[in-house]
Amino acid sequence: MPVIECDPDEARERLEAAGVRVEAGNTDHERWRADHEGATAVAYDGKVVVQGESPARLVGLIEGGGGRAHVYFDGACRGNPGPASVGWVIVTGDGIAAEGSERIGRATNNQAEYEALVRALEAAADYGYDTVEIRGDSQLVVKQVTGAWNTNDPELREKRVRVHELLREFDDWTISHVPREINDRADDLANDALDD
Repeated sequence: MPVIECDPDEARERLEAAGVRVEAGNTDHERWRADHEGATAVAYDGKVVVQGESPARLVGLIEGGGGRAHVYFDGACRGNPGPASVGWVIVTGDGIAAEGSERIGRATNNQAEYEALVRALEAAADYGYDTVEIRGDSQLVVKQVTGAWNTNDPELREKRVRVHELLREFDDWTISHVPREINDRADDLANDALDD
């Protein structure tokens, strides 16, 4: 459960600017509360406490940011199609800034890979990074996003459009294919989500 030492009024302004609905607190000690993407933020004097299974995106919105980040993504499925999950990691010079994983229902491996990239970019945008260097072990996703390969699958084409919408949130970005061993943390997160 992240505790963010901050000015609750500034945090509220950031959330509202991002379109997150902020409501009055439930007790005399709570200044306000907000729900976003599976997490709840509760503001007190001098701090905001974030609770829930997926706090990374909400924390990113509250903290703001800037600068450069390395974004790793991976999708996993058992069967093709089959039960699927995603994993992603955002790394800065200070270490892991955020990571996440979850089951996404039934999907093909390529759909899961794209969904992992979408979730990672949403979180990086929430953190306010200016530049993202994206790494993944799906050559198909990397080649399709860069335009080196076409996609005939309508669902993958939609996901590629969503990725490009998200990439416009950044001043600069790169995407490259890396071997699985370099992408091991995102891979572990995706597989752990499937195993749970």
